[in-house]
Formats: sequence, C-alpha cells, structure tokens
Amino acid sequence: MSVFLIKGAQLLLSLSILVILHELGHFIPAKLFKTRVEKFYLFFDVKFSLFKKKIGDTVYGIGWLPLGGYVKISGMIDESMDTEAMAQPPQPWEFRSKPTWQRLIIMLGGVIVNFILAFVLYMMILFVWGKDYRAAEDVVFGYGVTKTMEQYGFQQGDKILSINGISHAEADNVNTYLMFRDTESVTVKHQDGTIETLTFPEDIGTQLFEAGDYPALTERYPFKIDSIVPQSPAEKAGLLVGDKIVSIDDRKVEYMTDFSYGLHNKSAESVTLEVVRNGANEILEVQPNDKNEIGIVYNPITDAFPELRHKDYSIGESITGGMSEGYWKVKDYLAQFQYIFTKKGASQIGGFAAIGQLFPPAWDWQSFWALTAFLSIMLGVLNLLPIPALDGGHVMFLLYEMVTGRKPGDKFMEYAQMIGFFILIALVLFANGNDIFKAIFR
Repeated sequence: MSVFLIKGAQLLLSLSILVILHELGHFIPAKLFKTRVEKFYLFFDVKFSLFKKKIGDTVYGIGWLPLGGYVKISGMIDESMDTEAMAQPPQPWEFRSKPTWQRLIIMLGGVIVNFILAFVLYMMILFVWGKDYRAAEDVVFGYGVTKTMEQYGFQQGDKILSINGISHAEADNVNTYLMFRDTESVTVKHQDGTIETLTFPEDIGTQLFEAGDYPALTERYPFKIDSIVPQSPAEKAGLLVGDKIVSIDDRKVEYMTDFSYGLHNKSAESVTLEVVRNGANEILEVQPNDKNEIGIVYNPITDAFPELRHKDYSIGESITGGMSEGYWKVKDYLAQFQYIFTKKGASQIGGFAAIGQLFPPAWDWQSFWALTAFLSIMLGVLNLLPIPALDGGHVMFLLYEMVTGRKPGDKFMEYAQMIGFFILIALVLFANGNDIFKAIFR
C-alpha cells in the first residue's frame, strides 16, 4: 500500500472518530434535556447521502463531503439555515424552548468530549506503551544553538542544567519551553566548565519564530553522509558518499548542527564546503536550493549517540501523567495562537494535506492515537473560537443572553450564522490553498 493511502486512511479514521464523538457531545445532552435531534451525520450530505437511516425522530447518516459532521437540532439556527421552522411557534421539544443553561450545556458538549477524549488517550498511551525520552545527561555533546540564542549568551555545545530555576530532567521539551512556556531564565554549563544563568525577554518565542530559528536548540552529534539526493545541488557540486565535511564557509564543522548553522546563516547564494576525501582536502562550491537544502541524507555516528530511555507507567501513574500531558498540550496549543496572527504564521497554516502529512508513513497505533489526541485538542480549541457557526459563537450569544437577560433576535442570528459560515469557508480555502501553493512552488 502506498504511503499516500496509508496516511490518507489514518487521517480519515482519526477525523471520523473525532467528528462522531464531538457530535455525540451535543447529541447526548440534547436527548437528556428532551430536545429533538433531527439529524446526526458523519460528513456533510450536500444534495445526497452515502447512507442514511431514520431511528425514532433522528436520521443517522454518512455524507459524501468529508469536511466534518453535524447534528441538526430542532428549533436552532445553525448551518442548515432552516428559517421556515423558526417562523413557527416554539414547540416544547425545540432547542429555543429550553432554559439558557441547558442550551449552553448542549453547545459546550462537543468540545468537552474533545478535551476528555484527548486526556483519556494520553493516559491510555502511557499505560500501554509507556514513554521514550532522552534524559538531560544523555546530551553528551551539548546543544547546537541558533544565532538568536547566541545573542542571549548561549554558546555552541552548552548543556542545560535548569529552566526557570527548576532542574531540567528531559531533553526533548527544551524548545517547547522557549517557544510557549514563558521561559525567563536557563542555567547552562559551557564547554569550558563554567556555569551561567541566562535571561530572556518575554518575546523570545516571537523572536525565534520570526527569525526562523526553531528549533532554537538542537542536540549535537557527529554525523556521516549516508547518501546524496540525485540531481541535488550536492551531487552537481561533486559531493560524494564517504566525504567528511570539515568546514562550511571557513566555519569548522564537527557536528551536524555546525553544518546546519552555516547553511542557515550563509552570507551569499552559495556556500564553500571543505571536505576530506581519501585523506586529501577538497574545496567544493555548492548553491543550496530555494528550501536552503543541498540534498544530503545524513546519519549520526551511532557509537556516539545514546539510545532513548524508556519508562513504563502503572495505572495510577498513567492517569496523573496523562492529565499532565493533556494539560501542557492544551496550554502549548493556545500559546501558538500568538504566532498564527502574523504574516509568517498565516503562511504556515495548513489544511487537510498538512494534517495528513503528520501521520507516519507506516501504520503505527501509538503514533495514531497520540496524533488523534492532539487533533482532538485542536478541534476543541478551534470550536471554542467566538465565530458564529462554530460552537464558540453559539456559546458567546448564550452567555450574552444569560448576562443581559435578552435573547438575540432570530434575524440577527441568521445574519450572524451566514457571516460565520463565510468566515469558515474562507479559512478552509485559505488553509488548503496554502497546501496547494507549497506543493507547487516549494
């Protein structure tokens, strides 16, 4: 089976699970409050359905357009724009006849299920598979750092001792702290053995993002060229498997991060590589492509690269660990919004193709459930945005009604729903248009 089909199948299954459970979050409280649900659909049934069956008052079905799903609740102005029904007198089974607090629970039900699902999945992952991680002391060659980090006192090869005064145990999340978690200080051990505490401004994450310096710290390791991409700049320049890169633009290269630093901070369109070939030094001129790559596939020299550590979790540990994992995933995702509303951030927004690329090329249940948990958080957060047509838009109007005691008029809700719908369509087109642009021009 091709990689495209494997990734596509994982994406379809993940979204189907998320959509069904999200809509169940609306459906169950609606039924508990004796509110009629006319439709329960996976995917959208524009013009026709792939499958449908009526059970009681509800038509259950599968649409052909895989852009989400919906429940159609009687007496509610939603994406169906069923204004004729709203012109009739309110009925006891309709959404509009229910108390405000019940309507609020119905609207919040979907995102509540999304967050619960994510936390449960993280607990399950820890209990079933445990966790692979790299301990801070395993970073034997220190970190390679970007130019932005050098401005704040970091040096190539630094080892991290603590972050915000707290001992740093795991090496995997140091970049997450810098980008999303209000890092004020980092204590490092330089290669000469001196220990220094470095401080950062509040906008350090924004500086790194705008400079393209993410990840800001990368574990250093000796490397070797495994292969050369055919027709790449490296092949055209004469680079060969077995060559050892010793410098780039007169900057010494000992670790992979030394090479990537020189490539990222080159001062001209081309770079000068010094390589050792069969015991002799050779000078090569290489012009990177528009992605700033030269086309080499490299591997760490494994004898000098420590293996990942592994931790198994008991039921109790998996519950607390899963709660912690879910909490930080939600918090970090919310922190990302400060970067989305920038020119560079907007250009990196992706649609279904970008999400599909996140899945592994071979079916792996641990990765599948971890990504499904993260997508569940994404779906929950995005649905809470105060945009009419999203759950957050309905919640916004319900909170207004609870505070003021005045219910927005049906005509106002119709127009708000239409505006929200067009905003959502524009966002979907923009995100998927970014995918198409990147596929063609990058």
